Amino acid sequence: MRGVFVTNVGSFRRPSRKEQIAAFIIRWLITAVSVWVAAAIVGGIHLEGWESTMLVALILGALNAILRPLLVLGALPAIIMTLGLGLILINTALLALTAWIAGQFDRIVFDIDGFWSALFGAILISLVGFVITRFIRPERLAREMVR
Repeated sequence: MRGVFVTNVGSFRRPSRKEQIAAFIIRWLITAVSVWVAAAIVGGIHLEGWESTMLVALILGALNAILRPLLVLGALPAIIMTLGLGLILINTALLALTAWIAGQFDRIVFDIDGFWSALFGAILISLVGFVITRFIRPERLAREMVR
């Protein structure tokens, strides 16, 4: 057959709704573990209970999905000039905003003592999340779980 070439290289299949939901839950759990590790290691981050951990992870995930792209776009020149270190400040600000939002609810026990605790916590959350997602690929795991 001349002129017809079919390959699987570069093919893309859109994940099903079940796969998307499973991947979301997996990423949420990874964020919860990352927040819990940061609270356990950084003395200035106070977190009590699994319910608070899950809700803080949900708030942080929502802020990362909604605000982070806008902040990165707005701070792009500064991020480029600092060779990416500006991203750490964005993560720090989002973690501090998470603590403020969590403080508005009585059933969420999450507090950060100050800037340095938020900075180290943001770094730890990013590192732990990065390491976990290298071992557990949320989309791949979700695809295998749904099948």
